[in-house]
Amino acid sequence: MNSGMGSMPVGDVIPEIVLLVGTVVVLLFALSAPRRVQWWSSVIAIVTIGATSAVTVKLMSAGSIPQRLTFFDTYAIDGAALWAKQIILAASAIVVVLSVDWFRSDQRHGEYYAIVLMSALGAIMMAGAADLMELTLAVLLSSATSSVLIAYHRQSRRAGEAAIKYYLLGALSNGLMVYGIVLLFGLAATTTYAGLATALRTAHSLPLIAGVALTIVGLAFKIGAVPVHAWMPDVSEGAPAPVSAFVTTLPKIGALIALARLMAIMPEATSGWRPVVALLAALTMTIGNVAALWQENIRRLLGWSAVSQTGYGMMAVVALNRSDLAAPSLLYFLVAYTLGNLAAFGVVIQLRGEARITHYHGLAQKHPVLAGAVVVSFLSFVGIPPLAGFAAKVALFGASIDAGYAWLAILAIVNTVISLAYYARIIGHMYFSDPSGEDSSGSLAIMGWAPNACVLICSLAIVAVGIAAEPLFASFRAALLLP
Repeated sequence: MNSGMGSMPVGDVIPEIVLLVGTVVVLLFALSAPRRVQWWSSVIAIVTIGATSAVTVKLMSAGSIPQRLTFFDTYAIDGAALWAKQIILAASAIVVVLSVDWFRSDQRHGEYYAIVLMSALGAIMMAGAADLMELTLAVLLSSATSSVLIAYHRQSRRAGEAAIKYYLLGALSNGLMVYGIVLLFGLAATTTYAGLATALRTAHSLPLIAGVALTIVGLAFKIGAVPVHAWMPDVSEGAPAPVSAFVTTLPKIGALIALARLMAIMPEATSGWRPVVALLAALTMTIGNVAALWQENIRRLLGWSAVSQTGYGMMAVVALNRSDLAAPSLLYFLVAYTLGNLAAFGVVIQLRGEARITHYHGLAQKHPVLAGAVVVSFLSFVGIPPLAGFAAKVALFGASIDAGYAWLAILAIVNTVISLAYYARIIGHMYFSDPSGEDSSGSLAIMGWAPNACVLICSLAIVAVGIAAEPLFASFRAALLLP
């Protein structure tokens, strides 16, 4: 590993610079362009995302994937961060396309894309943060922009209520995280992860446990984990549907990598972080699945489903430093979850946000492509082969067993069976209910071709990623979590 101590090589953060410059261009265009051409902001955003991804690919293919810390050991340029960056960028591009028709009549249509790009930058920075101050900046950037996105429909009472809940819970969680970071800094006299890994080995146990626990709470908010998970179903239902897709997906990618990177350097014997994360994973998946059983609104159901999926993803964090499957299973899970969640929300967007279960009655007869996308995404969440979710869950279960947490894998299997009940209920209504009712799928007008294309692409990608699981895992195995 080449350390970045004493150096600030700008080339290491060219992707972030490209994304930031593109965000500024989008914002300036949106502020100066007339309303009729505001949609061009989405084109500029897509170009920005493409350019950022291309630069990242170049960085990844320069001989081999780099594994180093940079900017005085505060930022990681490693496989986990680079792959997470590509997942975040791909998901951002899909969300931008899903948003065009939805926000076309909004007078501030163009500014929306600048906030999306800025929030994506926050998620990317979370994935690469190797310093507590860097992590704080990334979390606050992601949280502040997400609050604005959730409340983007100013006249919507549901959007306003969801934004307030997100903001208040985020303020509490982020405040607790800052307290935890202060404790860790006080114990180690440094904020870099490389310094923390050494200094915390001899730290007093009680303040170390408090610092780690409070920091976990802040990241738990970003991924939608217990005990700060309650915002996720409210945001899923109340926010603009493309924003719901965005906020329940992208911050989770960056925050799960951030949680894994931070926990990997903590001394397990004195901090006790592993059983704490395992307990939170168990509670998160169980509460998410049980709560989803009673939902009559598809968007709230997807919100609780997102909570349960967070619990599965945290199993990879539990297995860190004990299983070789931990890092690759986490990255593969993030790919599978992102595709499934965007496909499911893409259907909601295509149906113009209508999300009562009755709206899905007979959907397979009226809109077979949309119904097929729901089936593919839901079955992937359950873990049915050959879909992406199957390989993800097998890897996560294997990692947990390797780490000595077989009980967590067994609980995850039980939760998977529970989740099949509410997913199957929706699938049954789509294929066997009458589509001619007043509020059924036969009465709905779909949005347009762009969301339909995104739904189709995500659905096909779920199948392709599942079939190509072995080469993908081979690529992810080379990904390290520095420092």
